[in-house]
Amino acid sequence: MLKVSHVTKKYGKTIACNDVSFELESGSVTVLLGPNGAGKSTLMKSIIGFLRYEGKITVGDYPNKTTEARRLLGYIPEMPSLYPNLTVSEHMEFLARAYKLTDYKERADKLFERFELTDKRKKFGDELSKGMQQKLNICLGLLSEPRMLLLDEPMIGLDPHAIKELKELIGQMRSEGRTMLVSTHIIDSVDMLWDRTLIMQNGEIRANLTREELEKDGRTLEQLYFEVTEGQAE
Repeated sequence: MLKVSHVTKKYGKTIACNDVSFELESGSVTVLLGPNGAGKSTLMKSIIGFLRYEGKITVGDYPNKTTEARRLLGYIPEMPSLYPNLTVSEHMEFLARAYKLTDYKERADKLFERFELTDKRKKFGDELSKGMQQKLNICLGLLSEPRMLLLDEPMIGLDPHAIKELKELIGQMRSEGRTMLVSTHIIDSVDMLWDRTLIMQNGEIRANLTREELEKDGRTLEQLYFEVTEGQAE
Protein backbone atom coordinates (compact mmCIF):
# COMPACT_ATOMS: atom_id res chain seq x y z
CA MET A 1 0.00 0.00 0.00
CA LEU A 2 2.82 2.44 0.86
CA LYS A 3 6.29 2.41 -0.67
CA VAL A 4 8.98 4.88 0.39
CA SER A 5 12.13 4.73 -1.76
CA HIS A 6 15.37 6.55 -0.96
CA VAL A 7 13.68 9.61 0.54
CA THR A 8 16.00 12.39 1.68
CA LYS A 9 14.85 15.71 3.13
CA LYS A 10 17.21 18.54 4.01
CA TYR A 11 16.63 21.82 5.83
CA GLY A 12 19.62 23.82 4.70
CA LYS A 13 22.63 21.77 5.76
CA THR A 14 20.60 19.70 8.22
CA ILE A 15 19.53 16.27 6.96
CA ALA A 16 16.17 15.44 8.55
CA CYS A 17 15.63 12.22 6.57
CA ASN A 18 18.57 10.39 5.03
CA ASP A 19 17.91 7.84 2.26
CA VAL A 20 14.83 6.35 3.95
CA SER A 21 13.26 3.27 2.32
CA PHE A 22 10.53 0.85 3.46
CA GLU A 23 7.26 -0.74 2.35
CA LEU A 24 4.00 -1.27 4.24
CA GLU A 25 1.53 -3.96 3.28
CA SER A 26 -2.25 -3.52 3.27
CA GLY A 27 -4.14 -4.35 6.45
CA SER A 28 -1.26 -3.61 8.81
CA VAL A 29 -0.36 -1.23 11.61
CA THR A 30 3.21 0.05 11.66
CA VAL A 31 4.54 2.05 14.58
CA LEU A 32 7.21 4.63 13.81
CA LEU A 33 9.38 5.19 16.86
CA GLY A 34 12.29 7.46 17.61
CA PRO A 35 13.50 10.18 19.98
CA ASN A 36 12.64 13.82 19.46
CA GLY A 37 14.38 15.14 16.36
CA ALA A 38 14.77 11.69 14.79
CA GLY A 39 12.92 12.76 11.63
CA LYS A 40 9.55 11.11 12.25
CA SER A 41 7.35 14.14 11.63
CA THR A 42 9.40 15.16 8.60
CA LEU A 43 8.89 11.70 7.14
CA MET A 44 5.14 11.82 7.82
CA LYS A 45 4.81 15.25 6.21
CA SER A 46 6.78 14.04 3.21
CA ILE A 47 4.46 11.06 2.77
CA ILE A 48 1.32 13.20 2.98
CA GLY A 49 2.85 15.57 0.43
CA PHE A 50 3.41 18.69 2.53
CA LEU A 51 7.17 18.83 1.90
CA ARG A 52 9.53 18.67 -1.04
CA TYR A 53 12.05 15.84 -0.86
CA GLU A 54 14.38 13.72 -2.93
CA GLY A 55 13.32 10.16 -3.69
CA LYS A 56 9.98 8.52 -4.43
CA ILE A 57 6.82 7.80 -2.43
CA THR A 58 3.82 5.88 -3.77
CA VAL A 59 0.46 5.08 -2.21
CA GLY A 60 -1.39 2.22 -3.84
CA ASP A 61 1.06 2.47 -6.78
CA TYR A 62 0.21 6.17 -7.28
CA PRO A 63 2.76 8.95 -6.66
CA ASN A 64 1.82 10.41 -3.29
CA LYS A 65 1.08 13.92 -4.56
CA THR A 66 -1.40 12.82 -7.23
CA THR A 67 -5.16 13.12 -6.88
CA GLU A 68 -5.50 9.32 -6.92
CA ALA A 69 -3.12 8.94 -3.97
CA ARG A 70 -4.75 11.77 -2.01
CA ARG A 71 -8.08 9.97 -2.24
CA LEU A 72 -6.48 7.02 -0.45
CA LEU A 73 -4.59 9.01 2.19
CA GLY A 74 -5.71 10.35 5.54
CA TYR A 75 -3.65 12.33 8.04
CA ILE A 76 -4.00 13.09 11.74
CA PRO A 77 -1.28 15.64 12.56
CA GLU A 78 0.36 16.02 15.96
CA MET A 79 -0.95 19.57 16.41
CA PRO A 80 -4.60 20.26 15.49
CA SER A 81 -4.91 23.02 12.91
CA LEU A 82 -8.47 24.25 13.29
CA TYR A 83 -10.26 27.28 11.92
CA PRO A 84 -11.33 29.60 14.77
CA ASN A 85 -14.41 30.83 12.87
CA LEU A 86 -15.76 27.38 11.99
CA THR A 87 -17.85 25.27 14.33
CA VAL A 88 -17.14 21.62 14.98
CA SER A 89 -19.85 20.59 12.50
CA GLU A 90 -18.61 23.09 9.92
CA HIS A 91 -15.10 21.63 10.12
CA MET A 92 -16.51 18.25 9.12
CA GLU A 93 -18.59 19.81 6.33
CA PHE A 94 -15.53 21.68 5.04
CA LEU A 95 -13.51 18.47 4.87
CA ALA A 96 -16.38 16.57 3.28
CA ARG A 97 -16.58 19.16 0.51
CA ALA A 98 -12.81 19.04 -0.01
CA TYR A 99 -12.98 15.25 -0.47
CA LYS A 100 -16.28 15.47 -2.39
CA LEU A 101 -18.00 13.22 0.15
CA THR A 102 -21.76 12.99 -0.17
CA ASP A 103 -23.17 10.60 2.43
CA TYR A 104 -20.90 11.65 5.28
CA LYS A 105 -23.29 13.00 7.94
CA GLU A 106 -24.15 9.65 9.50
CA ARG A 107 -20.44 8.80 9.77
CA ALA A 108 -19.73 12.23 11.26
CA ASP A 109 -22.48 11.65 13.84
CA LYS A 110 -20.99 8.29 14.82
CA LEU A 111 -17.51 9.80 15.18
CA PHE A 112 -18.89 12.65 17.30
CA GLU A 113 -20.60 10.09 19.53
CA ARG A 114 -17.50 7.92 19.91
CA PHE A 115 -15.30 10.87 20.81
CA GLU A 116 -17.88 12.70 22.95
CA LEU A 117 -18.25 15.71 20.66
CA THR A 118 -22.00 15.51 20.04
CA ASP A 119 -22.77 18.38 22.42
CA LYS A 120 -19.89 20.43 20.99
CA ARG A 121 -21.22 20.64 17.42
CA LYS A 122 -21.88 24.38 17.58
CA LYS A 123 -18.64 25.26 19.38
CA PHE A 124 -16.03 27.18 17.41
CA GLY A 125 -12.57 25.69 16.94
CA ASP A 126 -10.91 28.15 19.34
CA GLU A 127 -13.55 27.51 22.02
CA LEU A 128 -12.53 23.87 22.43
CA SER A 129 -10.08 22.63 25.03
CA LYS A 130 -6.84 21.10 23.76
CA GLY A 131 -8.19 17.62 24.36
CA MET A 132 -11.40 18.38 22.47
CA GLN A 133 -9.40 19.91 19.63
CA GLN A 134 -7.42 16.67 19.35
CA LYS A 135 -10.64 14.65 19.29
CA LEU A 136 -11.95 16.79 16.43
CA ASN A 137 -8.57 16.42 14.75
CA ILE A 138 -9.00 12.63 14.86
CA CYS A 139 -12.58 12.78 13.58
CA LEU A 140 -11.46 14.89 10.62
CA GLY A 141 -8.72 12.37 9.79
CA LEU A 142 -11.17 9.47 9.90
CA LEU A 143 -14.13 11.03 8.08
CA SER A 144 -13.05 10.08 4.55
CA GLU A 145 -12.41 6.43 5.58
CA PRO A 146 -8.90 6.45 4.08
CA ARG A 147 -7.21 3.27 2.88
CA MET A 148 -3.90 4.59 4.22
CA LEU A 149 -3.90 6.62 7.45
CA LEU A 150 -0.97 8.52 8.96
CA LEU A 151 -1.23 9.29 12.69
CA ASP A 152 1.39 11.61 14.23
CA GLU A 153 1.38 11.35 18.05
CA PRO A 154 -2.40 10.80 17.97
CA MET A 155 -2.91 10.00 21.66
CA ILE A 156 -1.28 13.05 23.19
CA GLY A 157 -3.88 15.07 25.07
CA LEU A 158 -6.60 12.40 24.89
CA ASP A 159 -8.52 11.16 27.91
CA PRO A 160 -8.71 7.40 28.64
CA HIS A 161 -12.10 7.01 26.90
CA ALA A 162 -10.85 8.61 23.69
CA ILE A 163 -7.66 6.51 23.76
CA LYS A 164 -9.77 3.34 24.10
CA GLU A 165 -12.02 4.38 21.21
CA LEU A 166 -9.08 5.26 18.97
CA LYS A 167 -7.38 1.93 19.65
CA GLU A 168 -10.60 0.07 18.86
CA LEU A 169 -10.96 2.02 15.62
CA ILE A 170 -7.38 1.23 14.61
CA GLY A 171 -8.06 -2.46 15.18
CA GLN A 172 -11.29 -2.25 13.20
CA MET A 173 -9.60 -0.47 10.31
CA ARG A 174 -6.85 -3.08 10.21
CA SER A 175 -9.45 -5.85 10.00
CA GLU A 176 -10.99 -3.99 7.04
CA GLY A 177 -7.68 -4.13 5.18
CA ARG A 178 -6.66 -0.53 5.80
CA THR A 179 -3.05 0.45 6.47
CA MET A 180 -1.85 2.71 9.28
CA LEU A 181 1.45 4.34 10.15
CA VAL A 182 1.52 5.61 13.73
CA SER A 183 4.35 7.92 14.77
CA THR A 184 5.04 8.26 18.48
CA HIS A 185 7.74 8.37 21.13
CA ILE A 186 5.46 6.89 23.81
CA ILE A 187 6.00 3.16 23.41
CA ASP A 188 3.35 2.09 25.93
CA SER A 189 0.60 3.83 23.96
CA VAL A 190 0.96 1.50 20.98
CA ASP A 191 2.52 -1.64 22.43
CA MET A 192 -0.49 -3.87 21.71
CA LEU A 193 -1.42 -2.40 18.31
CA TRP A 194 1.47 -2.87 15.95
CA ASP A 195 2.37 -5.45 13.29
CA ARG A 196 5.66 -3.82 12.23
CA THR A 197 7.97 -1.28 13.83
CA LEU A 198 10.27 1.23 12.23
CA ILE A 199 12.77 2.92 14.53
CA MET A 200 14.37 6.16 13.40
CA GLN A 201 17.42 7.95 14.72
CA ASN A 202 19.31 10.87 13.20
CA GLY A 203 17.10 10.79 10.12
CA GLU A 204 17.70 7.11 9.31
CA ILE A 205 15.73 3.88 9.72
CA ARG A 206 17.81 1.91 12.23
CA ALA A 207 15.37 -1.01 12.66
CA ASN A 208 12.57 -2.51 10.56
CA LEU A 209 11.03 -5.60 12.17
CA THR A 210 7.67 -7.37 12.38
CA ARG A 211 6.15 -8.31 15.72
CA GLU A 212 6.76 -11.99 14.92
CA GLU A 213 10.46 -11.36 14.24
CA LEU A 214 10.87 -9.49 17.50
CA GLU A 215 8.99 -12.08 19.56
CA LYS A 216 11.09 -14.84 17.99
CA ASP A 217 14.17 -13.08 19.36
CA GLY A 218 12.54 -12.93 22.81
CA ARG A 219 12.70 -9.14 22.99
CA THR A 220 10.11 -6.52 23.76
CA LEU A 221 9.49 -3.41 21.71
CA GLU A 222 10.91 -1.31 24.53
CA GLN A 223 14.10 -3.38 24.65
CA LEU A 224 14.56 -3.06 20.90
CA TYR A 225 14.00 0.69 21.06
CA PHE A 226 16.69 1.28 23.66
CA GLU A 227 19.09 -1.11 21.96
CA VAL A 228 18.78 0.93 18.80
CA THR A 229 18.61 4.46 20.18
CA GLU A 230 21.11 4.09 23.03
CA GLY A 231 23.66 1.97 21.20
CA GLN A 232 23.11 -1.23 23.13
CA ALA A 233 22.55 -3.39 20.09
CA GLU A 234 25.22 -5.84 19.18
